[in-house]
Amino acid sequence: MPTIKSVSSIADKWARVTPQRAQDYAAGVRSPKNSWAEGAASAAEAYAEGVQQAISDSRFEKGVRAAGDAKWQRKASSVGAQRFGPGVQAAKSDYQAGFAPYASVIESTTLPPRGPKGDPRNYVRAQEMGEALHSAKVGGSGSE
Repeated sequence: MPTIKSVSSIADKWARVTPQRAQDYAAGVRSPKNSWAEGAASAAEAYAEGVQQAISDSRFEKGVRAAGDAKWQRKASSVGAQRFGPGVQAAKSDYQAGFAPYASVIESTTLPPRGPKGDPRNYVRAQEMGEALHSAKVGGSGSE
């Protein structure tokens, strides 16, 4: 039977050494060996098969139950909270580009007149806007 270091010792080293590799990570992103987009697109069939198998095996549900609330709350409140603001700032141009087609749909959709509060005609307005936005999403370029 092979002997290895304790899981705690392995995790300690990983947490200590890996953050020092940020420059290597960035360099790999800037100069990948292969195109991410081409590789990901060519794997579409394998991805679909894998997702279907995961659904059949209930892996999503099992993973959620195994992690429980405590893990996501711990990670979201510590790591996620620290990265939230900088992540939003870094995504500004992506947000603008991604929302622009929907802003155009909102601005160009003619709605029937608004009725008084609680009037059923207001639901028609909401439905028409929802249908216009959904049509833009499913009929769009596929980038979301």
